[in-house]
Amino acid sequence: MRQYILAAAAVTAAVVVPAVIVPSGQAAAAPQLPPLTVLTDAAGAGHGDIFITPTSNSYANGVEILSPDAKLVVWSQTVPAGQAATDFREQAYHGQPVLTWWQGTGLGGLATGVDEIYDAHYRKIGEVRAGNGYQADGHEFVITPRNTALILAYRQSTADLTAIGGPASQQVIDGVVQEIDIATGEVLFQWNAADHVPYSQSEQPLPASTATPWDWFHINAVKQDGDNLLIDARDAWTAYEISRHDGRILWQLGGKASSFAVQGQELNSAGALVSWQHDPEPLGGGYYTFFDNESAGAANTGTGAVSEYPYSRVVTVKLDFRKHTATLVRTENQPAGLLATSQGNAQPGPGGRTFVGWGALPYLSEFDRNGAVVFSAKFPTGVNTYRAYRFDWR
Repeated sequence: MRQYILAAAAVTAAVVVPAVIVPSGQAAAAPQLPPLTVLTDAAGAGHGDIFITPTSNSYANGVEILSPDAKLVVWSQTVPAGQAATDFREQAYHGQPVLTWWQGTGLGGLATGVDEIYDAHYRKIGEVRAGNGYQADGHEFVITPRNTALILAYRQSTADLTAIGGPASQQVIDGVVQEIDIATGEVLFQWNAADHVPYSQSEQPLPASTATPWDWFHINAVKQDGDNLLIDARDAWTAYEISRHDGRILWQLGGKASSFAVQGQELNSAGALVSWQHDPEPLGGGYYTFFDNESAGAANTGTGAVSEYPYSRVVTVKLDFRKHTATLVRTENQPAGLLATSQGNAQPGPGGRTFVGWGALPYLSEFDRNGAVVFSAKFPTGVNTYRAYRFDWR
């Protein structure tokens, strides 16, 4: 997660629909958040409310629920100046619907923040903080059916990289997963990438100075996948399936040491399934989706290369665990042919729809089961949302 505020590319003119506040007494802060321009709203679009976290230097940052057509602000709340919010969504806690998000500073690096839990009446009922001396990072906050929280954290440490041609004492940034008992704050499970993944799997070039932390793994997602956890490492181009009981890697998809031979007609220029990706989603039956950024920007790759593929996309892959193959079965491409150099997600929806937040790009899109765009919208230049979701919020 880098370069969070980026200029938007030019798009065709559209009608700007100004937000109208629902007179509930809860949305007083809504005018401070940026408007959304609706580009497409066709038959077949989803009926759920839109959940976003607008982030910019020109407007207030915060969380916002919009009506399905993005014309009404259902509820919003800003965060303190200097902070950002991420991963705003509906979840369930003790069987009841709740709103959750992260807010803090430093997203994408050594972040400092807290995960918030609000009830259906927009009242704060809890928060989750990282344990064991860590700070909660904003890439992911999942409430499990066990009423625990899966969160991420980053840790700076020193590593001997002579085995991969690096220095003997290099500052590095490690990725950490924690499962937290929400009621007590107890750390039930902890996983550190440096204990399980060799540095040689990183696709991130070494920095010029040993004092500059090398973000070799860049963990950005953790998902429940049955009784296991699926962890995404942007800078290794890899998703790792790990045991929630002992932390061992069960399989890995993508990158330099994939457990699966990748096949398909739309692999990138490196012959890889994805690169610099976010948000792997288990769909069941061996199917998984990824938000495939395909770029981290030239400044972050350390080369003149901007991308491994011409545009960002959503990919769906089918894993065959017996044959150890991964087949790319579907792609949904960024409609304007643009690259999101950071952030982004793809939410599977009812009827085969996919709701996409294009990360560093100021766009939202929804695709139907045939890949047609049935909804799209755009923020003002310089505004983006880390993720975007639809939920039938009541």
